[in-house]
Amino acid sequence: MAFRGGCIVVLGFSIFLLSVSSEYVRPRPRKTLRILPEKDQDKQTPQQVHISLVGNDRMRISWITDDESTPSVEYGTSSGIYDASATGNTSTYSYVLYKSGQIHDVIIGPLKPETVYFYRCGGFSGKEYSFKTPPSKLPIKFVVVGDLGQTGWTKTTLQHIENSGYDMLLLPGDLSYADSIQSLWDSFGRLIEPLASQRPWMVTQGNHEIEKIFLIAPDSFKAYKARWHMPFEESGSDSNLFYSFEVPSVHVLMLGSYTDFDQGSAQYQWLQSDLAKVDRKRTPWLLAFIHAPWYNTNSAHQGEGEDMRKAMEELLYGARVDVVFAGHVHAYERFAQVYNNQPNNCGPVHITIGDGGNKEGLANKFLDPKPGWSLFREASFGHGQLQVANETHALWTWHRNDDDESVVADRLWLTGLAHTICVPH
Repeated sequence: MAFRGGCIVVLGFSIFLLSVSSEYVRPRPRKTLRILPEKDQDKQTPQQVHISLVGNDRMRISWITDDESTPSVEYGTSSGIYDASATGNTSTYSYVLYKSGQIHDVIIGPLKPETVYFYRCGGFSGKEYSFKTPPSKLPIKFVVVGDLGQTGWTKTTLQHIENSGYDMLLLPGDLSYADSIQSLWDSFGRLIEPLASQRPWMVTQGNHEIEKIFLIAPDSFKAYKARWHMPFEESGSDSNLFYSFEVPSVHVLMLGSYTDFDQGSAQYQWLQSDLAKVDRKRTPWLLAFIHAPWYNTNSAHQGEGEDMRKAMEELLYGARVDVVFAGHVHAYERFAQVYNNQPNNCGPVHITIGDGGNKEGLANKFLDPKPGWSLFREASFGHGQLQVANETHALWTWHRNDDDESVVADRLWLTGLAHTICVPH
């Protein structure tokens, strides 16, 4: 059953509410922003503060100082009153002629769910930060944004995200677009600090994080690994490039498109083991994040995710993953449930959302004719919101950054596969 113009389409056992994009002039790229340190801060002032989830009741606090400082965090549930503290680790890295500041990494907890905590970094008596922990039960609201960068478009996308009332941000790769200019990693950290210090940001890597230069900088992902420590150890992974985590009723896979993924690889073996541990009674929702999309009707990056799809798609299909999110292509595209290049109501919905605000501009050349399983596609900047309402239904909305205004351009209700009797075809 289908009709156009604010239409409802029933595919298999999932109900999709669609909207059709109106005429829209695609905007031009905007210049890269360079966010400098505040003029009056000293070399022990915390900067680039961001947080990430560790287990079900702990949070990692990460920040950078120019000089050596104590890697400690004081925190509590009342402003100015810190009745708990924790100490962590400090590291640095070098990249060609660049030497990073002191990168501090502290895990705090146990923490109460859906609670605001106030904290200070490094025993520093100045700025107080705060964050809110995720809820202990549904509903929970994720923001999904890829290929973020640090341009004028990024800035307004972040403003839209800030006003969304989200619990956690999920990013499928391409964060800073530093592209080997390491000072841009510092600029990016300062740009996102107002949001990333208040809600957990869970990320995976993209091609712009590789930053490998033959002979000069031979180690891939050096800055990314140093600055964005994700909870890979807790999920049994041996690499910061792939891991999983859980929040109430949701198991999230963060996979690496730019590390080995064939059947003999550590990532494949880890994914197989991780999926075997998933209890769909406890976490009925199962989400996966990659960078290079497995399904793509844009001329940009056509086929670049195909090898990973051939290697891993069967694992995700067998586990009944609900949604696969990707970035890389600088546009938005949503597919029907699909498996092995065919519509399949036992397969996941695939969504490409590489439109956060990068410096390279939009990928506006889609291939024709459009295959029937590509349900919505548009080359615009924006972000997505996934509100998991209950164990069976989640609401997805894509918010176009329409000349600096957030406009809902696509919307669907998704029925989870854990509670669906699907018949493959």
